[in-house]
Amino acid sequence: MGNKELILLNSWIQEFLYNLSDTIKAFSILLLTDLCIGFHSPHGWELMIGFIYKDFGFAHNDPIISGLVSTFLVILETILKYWIFRYLNRVSPTLVVIYHSMND
Repeated sequence: MGNKELILLNSWIQEFLYNLSDTIKAFSILLLTDLCIGFHSPHGWELMIGFIYKDFGFAHNDPIISGLVSTFLVILETILKYWIFRYLNRVSPTLVVIYHSMND
């Protein structure tokens, strides 16, 4: 894609996202974070970290992989939530309230 097409695509995506209601935005953020980082995905992360662990030449070790998965997901979720709240506070304070109430 050329530079003009990327600029056009970026503006279209931004317009689409800004036209969504705050409730839909908060729901989408929660859905995405729960699918990627939440309690529903540790088996997928175990497989990915297990493959990476194996690529570095280490023998398969379930306790180490489980420990890496649990600590990695907590750190990743903390960083992601911090970034989301920091971004949402700038964009829309009402979205922060909706997101916080939906997350509880």
